[in-house]
Amino acid sequence: DWACGRGYWGLENLALIPGRVGAAPIQNIGAYGVEFAEHCVEVEVLDEAGRLSWLTAAQCRFGYRDSLFKQTTHSLWITAVRLRLSRQPAPKLEYSGLTEELATCTSAELTPRRVAEAVRAIRRRKLPDPAQLGNAGSFFKNPLVTRAQWQSLQSQLPRLPAWPGAERIKLSAAFLIEAAGWKGQRRGDAGVAPGHALVLVNHGRASGAQILALAQDIQTDVQQRFGVWLEPEPRILGATPN
Repeated sequence: DWACGRGYWGLENLALIPGRVGAAPIQNIGAYGVEFAEHCVEVEVLDEAGRLSWLTAAQCRFGYRDSLFKQTTHSLWITAVRLRLSRQPAPKLEYSGLTEELATCTSAELTPRRVAEAVRAIRRRKLPDPAQLGNAGSFFKNPLVTRAQWQSLQSQLPRLPAWPGAERIKLSAAFLIEAAGWKGQRRGDAGVAPGHALVLVNHGRASGAQILALAQDIQTDVQQRFGVWLEPEPRILGATPN
């Protein structure tokens, strides 16, 4: 809100992602074609010895929903970040849903705040409110596959959304899960959100082990059907499937 309200471009596609700024580097949060790493200059950290230091974006080893902070066995506390934003119009509207949401918006009306409002509207329609239905947002990463794998899948799933990268193709995990029939399914109080197949939800009393068991069943089924393994996005601590 602070950046968008002052006309800075860069973070508007990340609107309504839960959490505080200090958590953003850990996950290298991203949405609608934008990742935190694209605008990160430095991250200040506090180590176990009480020393403060700055790590450059390169030193943070950002990857797809990954970073040094998820990989390290040493405790690092993030205390500040430095970002590079722009006042020059730089909207990223490659995702079809965002393009459709802003279809009636003129170039003069297209501001960081307007894009952020569109992102919020889409997320509120698609994603359950954690305050009403327990969830951790997207549970699986969009898988990265080789071009050969993607071409093989196209005959089986011709409408599968895909985003070509420099070396690999990113596929829609939500589409694969829905194509496997899991959208809206429920195992006791553990389930898949009816509005978005990428979100696992707790309908009341599901344990961590039950959520994890459901996730692993989805992983196995998608792998068997389409030959693609889905990697969890959140860090899983302690729980094992029943």
